[in-house]
Amino acid sequence: MTETIASYQQKNWDLSELVSGGMDSPELEAAFKRIDEMVSEFETLRPQLTPAISTEEFLAIVARLEEISLATNRLGSFASLSFSADTQSQAAQTLMQRVEQFFAELENRTIFFTLWWKDLSDQDAARLMAPSGDYHYWLEEMRHFKPHTLSEPEEKIINIKNVTGASALQMLYRSLSNRYSFKLTIDGQEKELTRGELMVYVRQHDADLRAQAYQELYRVYGDDGPILGQIYQALVRDWRNEQVTLRKHGSPMAARNLINDLPDDVVNTLLGVCQRNTGVFQRFFKLKARWLQMEKLRRYDIYAPVVKSDKRYNFGAAAGLVLDSFKQFDPKFAELAERVFAQDHLDAEVRKGKRSGAFCATAIPQLTPWVLLNYQGHADDVATMAHELGHSIHSMLAAQHSAFTAHACLPLAETASTFAEMVLVDRLLKEETDEAVRRDLLFRQMDDAYATVQRQAYFALFERDAHELIRQGASVDDLADVYLKNLRQQFGDAVDVSDEFRWEWVSIPHIYDVPFYVYAYTFGQLLVLALYQQYKAEGGAFKPRYIKILAAGGSVAPVQLLADAGIDVRQDAFWQGGFDVLSGIVDQLEKLPVG
Repeated sequence: MTETIASYQQKNWDLSELVSGGMDSPELEAAFKRIDEMVSEFETLRPQLTPAISTEEFLAIVARLEEISLATNRLGSFASLSFSADTQSQAAQTLMQRVEQFFAELENRTIFFTLWWKDLSDQDAARLMAPSGDYHYWLEEMRHFKPHTLSEPEEKIINIKNVTGASALQMLYRSLSNRYSFKLTIDGQEKELTRGELMVYVRQHDADLRAQAYQELYRVYGDDGPILGQIYQALVRDWRNEQVTLRKHGSPMAARNLINDLPDDVVNTLLGVCQRNTGVFQRFFKLKARWLQMEKLRRYDIYAPVVKSDKRYNFGAAAGLVLDSFKQFDPKFAELAERVFAQDHLDAEVRKGKRSGAFCATAIPQLTPWVLLNYQGHADDVATMAHELGHSIHSMLAAQHSAFTAHACLPLAETASTFAEMVLVDRLLKEETDEAVRRDLLFRQMDDAYATVQRQAYFALFERDAHELIRQGASVDDLADVYLKNLRQQFGDAVDVSDEFRWEWVSIPHIYDVPFYVYAYTFGQLLVLALYQQYKAEGGAFKPRYIKILAAGGSVAPVQLLADAGIDVRQDAFWQGGFDVLSGIVDQLEKLPVG
């Protein structure tokens, strides 16, 4: 760990590599103008697109399209990262809206290429793909959408419609929810908190504070529940109208599965195994109740620490701990992650108006990703840092690929991040001398496994139900009732779920922004459990195979990539193996003396 990292505290990130001078910069206007010129030049190439086009001409056109993609990704990332840093900034909101409109118009001007490519005969497509190198998988995957592609005028209408339709509703949801503040009485004094600050208290020892924090969270969201629910209904209808009615996907979820290049049966197998293994987590929650000296857990208590450990980590110490953990696994991983800090690509400050949660964003493959945290010094904040830096490592390992093939599909995108968390926890368990902290870490492993595996799977199951119920005319209250039923099925007789949790679904940004995104977390966590078991068994021999998976980015079909690593995701047994690992952790916890 360098001295620079040890003393580091990032207040806001530096976006100058994207646009120097900020939103008032002439460079920003120049970017809009240059992209418009690039697209105008690209439009002149349309007459060359015939079945007889030479491979050289074809690949030159693809390269020109990639140049446009790199330029638009740079501009779009500047807008979205600026908005995430301050969702209440009118300048950032306006820029986001302008960029979305601009990009929709650009897509309409370049869509002729993708439509021509999908319509090409298999024979001509195979001829052109043969020498395409790194573009090959992207070109092949694009043709999978051929049965779901509309005419050029229809595709253009959808692009324009989305700017003032789904995209506008998603931005409205983010603007509304990120302005919320929450009140909590602590030591007799009422405090006003952001969501991130509030959620610290759901992992603290004071049972009353845990309950108050959740009650306040869903009081605020519940007060706006009818409005937020209407936004969700509109987004679901929009998704069905486009993906099922117009594009003829077999179901709303099937559209996401194709985007992820995962067969429907793989996703159905995954979710089915999760449903059949609710007992693993229910057994864990019953064990946790005994440690907390409670007859039964309340939903307020599922993340409660079982032993009193208020250990805090200042930001520099946390950064050093994470980087050292990465270095022990592989020095290259630490070197890559440190670039995020060294280049000021990290925003860790908690402040009102900033987007809640955490993420890692790759603008273009050649640039170090940007990481957003809301760091408050708790152990779970350190784990979140490791998770997001894991994403950044994944991105940088795949940076040699084109703009079209560098990004892994959503389910594989969680591989490096979740693996990075496990590397960190392993390090902490080996080196921590405080038994209370060690026990807390063991329980936290299961807490996090629940949050990443089962909770996300049941979100996806709710989404599947909600999309169908909204098609049938369900009201917002109907959806809230179904969500509460979903929770109670998930927890069984192990956890009491109070009525305010009926509004939890309106507080989940992913189901608004990216329908059916959430099963990617379940896929990623169970996959990593398998990979980590291989790592523990094989040691250094495992690393080249793992790095190969990460370095592939989005250049290989995920099922094939994993099959090459000896993993068959079509089989129940593979996913069951992940739950067997989790069940084994519960077995170990049950052997610990309660105290």
